[in-house]
Amino acid sequence: MRAEAAVFLAGICMLAAGLAAFYSVGQNPGDPALQLARNAGTFVGIAGIGVALAGALLYLVSRGPPPRG
Repeated sequence: MRAEAAVFLAGICMLAAGLAAFYSVGQNPGDPALQLARNAGTFVGIAGIGVALAGALLYLVSRGPPPRG
């Protein structure tokens, strides 16, 4: 597997894990542990977007120049 695809897939998995952590915790403002899990899900999801974007940009940069002709 190419490194670009691995980075992109890791970002997508991080995004999915962040969404699962965010939405699995309900709106319970009284429990600080659940609020911490929800905040961690937000952080992991946003970081996953960044990692997936980095993988896509790495793919675009590492492509060869278009053939001339």
